[in-house]
Formats: sequence, structure tokens, C-alpha cells
Amino acid sequence: MTIIDRWFARTARRLAQHTSRRSFLARFGVAIAGGAALPLLPVARPAGAAPREPAPGEPDPTSPEGDPNACTYWRYCAVDGFLSSCCGGTHTSCPPGTEMSAITWLGTCRNPADGKDYVISYNDCCGKDICGRCFCQRNEGDKPVYYTHKSNDINWCMGTESSIYNSTVAVVVGVATES
Repeated sequence: MTIIDRWFARTARRLAQHTSRRSFLARFGVAIAGGAALPLLPVARPAGAAPREPAPGEPDPTSPEGDPNACTYWRYCAVDGFLSSCCGGTHTSCPPGTEMSAITWLGTCRNPADGKDYVISYNDCCGKDICGRCFCQRNEGDKPVYYTHKSNDINWCMGTESSIYNSTVAVVVGVATES
């Protein structure tokens, strides 16, 4: 036997002589539970939010066309509804407890940061009561209801578990190839 093997054998025998299986399992359980609770400890966050740099290709967040909580945000050129970013979500994700509808309407919006036109998918967030905050109705490019995929006047919560409308997100699908 090597020196390491002898050390491990001696340590294992000593541990077995001084502890019972029950106490070992109890300590092991405490260690596992304590390790699982570690991420729940409080985290120090700065009191004031530091000004953030705009994401690549996004306008300055301090400008009206760069603020996702304002109706003038560049992605909201064809929105009709309550902004998810004011309801607990973001401009690309639904608030907790809601489900994003897979059925959407489309718009084409010009990004002032790079001057390109982008295809935007407007998805309704469904499943909770109506949000009621930050209502925006910008109907740029809105078509009559017989063009349902381009109309924002329809409850798009079809195909979700709940047909209750909450808010709307604006997801960039890609760069528009035709104007």
C-alpha cells in the first residue's frame, strides 16, 4: 500500500469509530440543505441604478426612442396595447405568470441608431388580468382586419391556455429586406 492509501484507510477507520451512520446522514443533509439555501442569501445592490450603455444597435436608453417603457420606443411603431416592460416583464419577455402567444402580428420599424428597417413580431402576453399601465396605440402600417397578420386590433391570445390579454412584447425577427 502507498502512503496515500494508508492515510485514507486510517482516516476512514477513525471516522467510522467516532460517528454513527445516523449522525453522518444528519450532517450530510444539513450540508446539502445549507448549500441549496446559499443562493437565497441577500445580495448587496447599488442604491441608484448606474447608467447603462445601450446594447449594440440600440438607441441611447435616455432618449425617447431608446426607452422601452415609452410609447416612442422605436420597436413600438405598430403596437396597440399595454407595454410588457411596464407590467413586470421586458420589451422582449412577458411578465411572470403570463404566457407569450405564438400567434402574432407583424410590423416594420426603423431603428434610429443604425437607420435600418426591422421586422418586429408583436406577441401578446396572456393569462393574468389586464395590466392597465403604459397603454400605447401606434398604428403605423396597420391594415384592415382582413389582413389579420398585420392587424393589431385582434386579441392574439388564441392558442394559449388563457385567452385573457395582459400586455404586449416587441421581438425583432430580422432585418427587413424590402421597404
